[in-house]
Amino acid sequence: MVKEKVVVGMSGGVDSSVAAYLLKKEGYEVIGVTMKLWQHNGGMENAEKNSVHSAIDDAKKVSDMLGIQHYVVDFENEFKSKVVDYFINEYVNGKTPNPCIVCNRYVKWEAMLAVCENFGADFIATGHYGKIERFPATGRFSIKNCDIQNKDQTYALYSLTQEQLSKTIMPLGTYGKHDVRKIAREIGLAVADKPDSMEICFISDDNYGRFIEKSLDKRMVSGNFVDMDGNFIGKHKGIVNYTIGQRKGLGVSFGKPMFVYEIRPEKNEIVLCENEDLFKKTVFAKNINFMAFETIEGEIEAEAKIRYNHKKSKCRVSIINGDTIKCEFEQPQRAATPGQALVVYDGEYIICGGTII
Repeated sequence: MVKEKVVVGMSGGVDSSVAAYLLKKEGYEVIGVTMKLWQHNGGMENAEKNSVHSAIDDAKKVSDMLGIQHYVVDFENEFKSKVVDYFINEYVNGKTPNPCIVCNRYVKWEAMLAVCENFGADFIATGHYGKIERFPATGRFSIKNCDIQNKDQTYALYSLTQEQLSKTIMPLGTYGKHDVRKIAREIGLAVADKPDSMEICFISDDNYGRFIEKSLDKRMVSGNFVDMDGNFIGKHKGIVNYTIGQRKGLGVSFGKPMFVYEIRPEKNEIVLCENEDLFKKTVFAKNINFMAFETIEGEIEAEAKIRYNHKKSKCRVSIINGDTIKCEFEQPQRAATPGQALVVYDGEYIICGGTII
């Protein structure tokens, strides 16, 4: 019997390492591939460079231990143009992007599928916590919640296409992080207790404003804080340093808690409000990718999330203007942020998702 061949994206972390182990244990012919994504033009600090090389070394060591082939592929230019430049442009335009979502669809999956084809492999696989199944009512591929909800990563994967899903395996969908680390220890993987990677891999210190200024080689221009009535109440230090709902780090004392309500790049202006003003029931999103459903007819009852760590909330969803979805939540949601994702679920399955506007 010919073994099915699978290319596993190996980041050097415990999740992808255990995913490779489980697939080999199931009888697949496993090939490990590590993508070098961010060392563009040498524009990294030493700590970041060391992190990249360490990830490659860890993935190679795990592959050697598992007895599988390991390759490194360079996708720095694709990552720079499709993820980093996008991230910078969105922030400059007053939005708060989720670069992981863009990277998943347009870099990681496209890159992995290209490698898969080159190796004559049948599937690609990742260490994400989620499950790929056909939605019972339509037969379309969808991503289903991981069995262990506190580790579920489906939100960041909503943009994958039907073709990408049809060729993807996610072995960790029935596991929790504790289980994965336990397996890694039992088989003697050196990465068993390796810390999880940072959320945004190309900004090591989480200082987005400084990263953007350095990348653009210019200082962001200061502008005005205004209240909900447009009255001047202080000066901000450049719109890239703020996001909707932010309270800390405003740099001005107002005598009461104030939060970012809206960012107006055309005026270089930031509107501040009190906490209760951040809540709203209606959220709109564009650039919709459908999974479980091919489209939405009329209005449907569903649940949705407006950020990664957001709990699903009941809502009614419909399509307006052809390419925009309207999500009406039962309960007001706090700080729906332009640039972030709205992901709609039918139970455990992703129906669709898009970019909040």
